[in-house]
Amino acid sequence: MCQLLGMNCNTPTDISFSFEGFHRRGGLTDHHADGWGIAFFEGKGCRLFIDDRPSCDSPVAEMVRRYPLKSENVIAHIRKATQGVVSLANTHPFIREMWGRYWIFAHNGNLHDFDPAPAAYFHPVGSTDSERAFCLLLERLRQRWSEQPSQEEVFDAIAEVVDEVTGHGIFNFILSNGEALFAHCSTHLHYLVRQAPFQSAHLIDEDITVDFSTLTTPQDRIAVIATQPLTDNEHWTRLLPGELLMFSQGRVALRRQGTHPPVEASVPCPG
Repeated sequence: MCQLLGMNCNTPTDISFSFEGFHRRGGLTDHHADGWGIAFFEGKGCRLFIDDRPSCDSPVAEMVRRYPLKSENVIAHIRKATQGVVSLANTHPFIREMWGRYWIFAHNGNLHDFDPAPAAYFHPVGSTDSERAFCLLLERLRQRWSEQPSQEEVFDAIAEVVDEVTGHGIFNFILSNGEALFAHCSTHLHYLVRQAPFQSAHLIDEDITVDFSTLTTPQDRIAVIATQPLTDNEHWTRLLPGELLMFSQGRVALRRQGTHPPVEASVPCPG
């Protein structure tokens, strides 16, 4: 399946350590070789890098690795395609503007017989079910409010769309508007929160260890979300099927327990 990576922090932080392990799964330590992408929020602005080459040998990924960017919200994705050709138009994360802010979305899963009716505001550019789900989600929000409501109201509305879409299959995703980060689990999604007292972390996909106590302040707090754990000496919490979380300021701000049954992850990600 495709893999997701997200980060939400209370202060601008670089994701170099997590990305170092994550990008290797794009064709080196795993088989997700059909493109990759990463988005960094900087205030209301957003830097988006995508490539339809495997992340393990992408010149764009190499640039990201060597040019650390600090952000409070980051979303990354490595793709294993089954729906939609390998192309830039089908490469996650996807981006749209709504309510004067950029929204970024990446999906891991497979949605069967999912063909929403044409919408008024948001239309897919590529041919993936992932982008169709993103457009549907934003369309539902935009139809309800012309201006951005509270994050709590957004969270509740996202939960309603999740219940609608998960009837079609696997819908693991990460979504952010630069203020908060939303994560939903159908099958596999994990998170951890790094905060004082900071300790060392060791990557699973590369023999690299970082002592975060030398790189942080006692006030820093960083939540990392990934399809599968990236380190082997930290405690990762596995989300239950159907759980929806909102991260803000580097911690879980809202949580909805699963309301739909587990989905059998027997097919690879289309997105």
